[in-house]
Amino acid sequence: MTVPETIPQPGAGAVTDTGPGRRRPAAEALRPHAEDAFAHELAALAAADDHPRPARWRLSPRAVATYLLGGTLPDGTVITPKYVGPRRIVEVAVTTLATDRALLLLGVPGTAKTWVSEHLAAAVSGDSTLLVQGTAGTPEEAIRYGWNYARLLAEGPSRAALVPSPVMRAMDRGATARVEELTRIPADVQDTLITILSEKTLPVPELGEEVQAVPGFNLIATANDRDRGVNDLSSALRRRFNTVVLPLPASPEDEVDIVARRVEQLGRSLELPALPEGVEEIRRVVTVFRELRDGVTADGRTRLKSPSGTLSTAEAISVVTGGLALAAHFGDGVLRPSDVAAGLLGAVVRDPAADRVVWQEYLETVVRERDGWKDFYRACREVSA
Repeated sequence: MTVPETIPQPGAGAVTDTGPGRRRPAAEALRPHAEDAFAHELAALAAADDHPRPARWRLSPRAVATYLLGGTLPDGTVITPKYVGPRRIVEVAVTTLATDRALLLLGVPGTAKTWVSEHLAAAVSGDSTLLVQGTAGTPEEAIRYGWNYARLLAEGPSRAALVPSPVMRAMDRGATARVEELTRIPADVQDTLITILSEKTLPVPELGEEVQAVPGFNLIATANDRDRGVNDLSSALRRRFNTVVLPLPASPEDEVDIVARRVEQLGRSLELPALPEGVEEIRRVVTVFRELRDGVTADGRTRLKSPSGTLSTAEAISVVTGGLALAAHFGDGVLRPSDVAAGLLGAVVRDPAADRVVWQEYLETVVRERDGWKDFYRACREVSA
């Protein structure tokens, strides 16, 4: 059975109809898809790639890893890192997609699971949009298929009335599907994936047919390990995945680098000023997050209480981006402690009672006494009063 296509295919060229459901050119989109934002890098990698490619892959596994981790091609093209972390983790994730097992990216919030998932799909299939967003209300139809009920009532079950899910379209195309927050999806809906992943088949009993996956099909799921116990995966479904755990950044330098890169990318899309003098504030935000997250100061001398929030790298990116917007619109364009203080308070103090005590204690015992942090201390005290 060939699945009817219901959305435009990605590709170059101008888009004249930019109404709902239509894909905008990368230059017009607030947040372009990975395959659009990094199209020049993907094209350069494809041109230089002389390694074997699995069926329907745009790049070889080695080139996909280079796309994720960064590097310089023989022609001088610089591939920017999309993920800063252990190379072996990326190699295992890419290799998994070249096998018959699906990939589960697991980690605490803010460890770039969604980011890695999107870029893997973009590099492998050239399309990261075959996405199912998992929530407590995700229905079975989001993974299998639904119906155009007007046509269903008028004509009865037919191929024309069938509305394929992103997973079904990926099976038919030999592409990579994505399922975000898998453990948020109800257990009975999760198990819809078992037959798809084990038999590579999706039955359509209403039509007496089935969709069989073609070579190249695979699936990437993400899950937050803080959500254990919400909707745990069944043992049958878990066996269909190879699990790769994405860790928090190993060093402060890695985390500062990640935050600076993402803030620069977001700043360009939001038309915010460049960040030449903001690295020191990024370093301070990252230091605060790491110390409160680890429960100990960077020098190991002082034990700290940790707040209830995750204080992830993603939240640090949000704090710095918000501060950059404040500096651009209400300051002189230079990121200062007063610009990041309010966002920092909001990230740390999630529980108004318990977290505020943790924050105040940290300010008075650590930040106040740290050399070169007086302005930062005063700005945080001002918003915390």
